[in-house]
Amino acid sequence: MSGIGEWEIVDSGVTRKIHPTGKKLMMMEVEFEVGAVGKVHSHPHEQLTYCLKGKLEFKLNEKIHTLSKGESLYIPSNTEHGVIALEPSSLLDTFTPLREDLLS
Repeated sequence: MSGIGEWEIVDSGVTRKIHPTGKKLMMMEVEFEVGAVGKVHSHPHEQLTYCLKGKLEFKLNEKIHTLSKGESLYIPSNTEHGVIALEPSSLLDTFTPLREDLLS
């Protein structure tokens, strides 16, 4: 992994930058090219995602949520979720507790 505050490639069409963390809270920006996919996954952390630009389709468990600029979505602990960018998009994700898996 790259260092905190540096952009890194996550997957095809997806990049992220992890911001300096608190003791139990962290934030990262994620950029998506149109059609880019955030693979379905889950984690024990609570997550709030805020759309900085663009439009994305989130799948939480089996329910679809469309998120546009200025909108946010709460993702509970252990909820399977994934996303596809419907247009070039940017998210601000906040997690608690820290995502140690992303920091190591």
